[in-house]
Amino acid sequence: MIIGMSTATFTLLHVIISLIGIFTGLVVAAGLWTGKRLDTWTGIFLLTTVLTSVTGFMFPGPVDPARVVGVISLVVLAIAILAFYVYHVAGAWRWIYVTTALISLYLNCFVAVVQSFLKIPALHALAPKGNEPPFVAAQVTLMLAFIVIGVVCVRRFHPTGQGAAYA
Repeated sequence: MIIGMSTATFTLLHVIISLIGIFTGLVVAAGLWTGKRLDTWTGIFLLTTVLTSVTGFMFPGPVDPARVVGVISLVVLAIAILAFYVYHVAGAWRWIYVTTALISLYLNCFVAVVQSFLKIPALHALAPKGNEPPFVAAQVTLMLAFIVIGVVCVRRFHPTGQGAAYA
């Protein structure tokens, strides 16, 4: 039992929160790519991504790579939240927000790829140990995609300039 739920129910809740975080993060990233500030989507993304890490810590077990990613994610999210809500993405906080928001999304996607290779039989068969070429290729491709997305978003996202939109 975890916070009054069976482990299976809590795991399902954690996965649903994670998927909402990834989906809303992709919407936010699309907004950043097009130079639009999407406040409602951003709030949901940041909240569900924080909840993803927090609920991840509730699973029993020792400190492992997943918990280390969770700690890193929470630190990066704290900076993103400060940049967005306290400093209103003004000045240098604009690129700090874009970078930290995208790192947070990347970490969620990174874990999703890891979990996919662990839980989906066809992927697990390709990389049972998690260090085989298909797994490495998937993670390298993901990282390269996020680097490109990050560079483009930092260049395009200027919420106080032309093209700013609030939703």
